[in-house]
Amino acid sequence: MTTMARAIGRLLIPEAEKSRLEGGDFVDAGHGFDVFGASPGWIAGAERVLAPLYKHYFRVESVGVENIPREGSALLVANHGGTLPLDGMMIVLDVLAKTDPPRLPRAVLDHFVPSMPVIGPIFSRLGAVTGTRNNVKRLIEQGAVIIVFPEGVEGIGKPFSKRYQLQTWRVGHVELALRYRTPVVPVAVVGAEEQWPQIARLPVRAFGIPYLPITATPLPLPVKYHLRYGAPIALHEQYSPASADDPAVLQRAAQQVKEAVASLLVESLSQREGVFR
Repeated sequence: MTTMARAIGRLLIPEAEKSRLEGGDFVDAGHGFDVFGASPGWIAGAERVLAPLYKHYFRVESVGVENIPREGSALLVANHGGTLPLDGMMIVLDVLAKTDPPRLPRAVLDHFVPSMPVIGPIFSRLGAVTGTRNNVKRLIEQGAVIIVFPEGVEGIGKPFSKRYQLQTWRVGHVELALRYRTPVVPVAVVGAEEQWPQIARLPVRAFGIPYLPITATPLPLPVKYHLRYGAPIALHEQYSPASADDPAVLQRAAQQVKEAVASLLVESLSQREGVFR
């Protein structure tokens, strides 16, 4: 490796932050990565590269991060929007910055993302995982913090007129919470759903993506992000693990989480002064 390459590496991958991440809940599989391909070096580098976006462009503010357990597994369940999943990225950066020891949130990806060239491997290096049952089960057993967006693609694709109106709310997160006795932390993301309005969709199906969005602006707008983490919901104390197989229970539990996220959204929206501040 050349001297210039080493210098670039030190610039992009701050050793202090890499060491901090290695001292958190990262589980090394023996070669500098975990079993899903996540790398503290990559994550530390991404933190440095994306810091201007987090601090100065979207100017992320958050409250309630203390509601995330200091150890053990937890499911962060949030609303979704904004054409591209920048909201998940901002949650990851916020939690990493404000927890000590650092908690590395693992975002659950839609099935088509890992098959995308370049993007899929990069997301894996940064800690994201494909949302298979076995993957999430393993993360929970390791005590990881997991980010789930029950609205899925319908969330980031919602029309501007339906911003902050929660769409179809999948129940998989509450099944996991009940089966593995994991607390749910509801999260409201305000700002993302105005960041990049769509004006059209092209029926492109490459690599499994549902469509190609056409946006009103070439870049996302510099909206101000407001993140609000609610009090943990201990669904596993309200229902038995066996109820994870009961569709009626799952619907009730999912509705409880949905209402908690909706309530946080109302609170955040009522307190902000405008889209850009």
